Amino acid sequence: MATAGDGEERAISAMADAALAFRVVRHGRVASLAEAAVARGVDVQDVVKTLVVRRGDDDYLFVLVPGDRTISWPKLRTMLAVSRLSMPDADAALAATGYERGTITPFGSTNAWPVIADALIPGAGTVSIGGGAHGVAYTVDADALIAALGATVADVTDQDPGLR
Repeated sequence: MATAGDGEERAISAMADAALAFRVVRHGRVASLAEAAVARGVDVQDVVKTLVVRRGDDDYLFVLVPGDRTISWPKLRTMLAVSRLSMPDADAALAATGYERGTITPFGSTNAWPVIADALIPGAGTVSIGGGAHGVAYTVDADALIAALGATVADVTDQDPGLR
């Protein structure tokens, strides 16, 4: 079984296998999204959060969310035609992805869950996505990221009220 310690290597290998051009940014642990954006050299909205969402028993998906946005549960449920979704606890997220919370990325996940990218990510230019380990991120072109992941693009977020 994969361990959290090999997360960075798995993510880098998966990104390289996808022939995705990226730059590794190692910045150590950060206390907030704003701090992460500064450390990564991008604006808050260009930090792409990878959230793992539970649809049912052993059924998850990744949702890519711009840093200044939050999942709109009604929009996501409508898009997926389901009545219930939830965020798994830390142990379930680790079991589903092989990554600890705060390090989750679709790249190198121990399960190839479907990926949904918010509609604001395409065309965003350079974005930063988590890198499988605390304090590690990858800077990449947003459109190339979406293509490499085969992500479904949909309007699934709202402005984060805490960042207005």
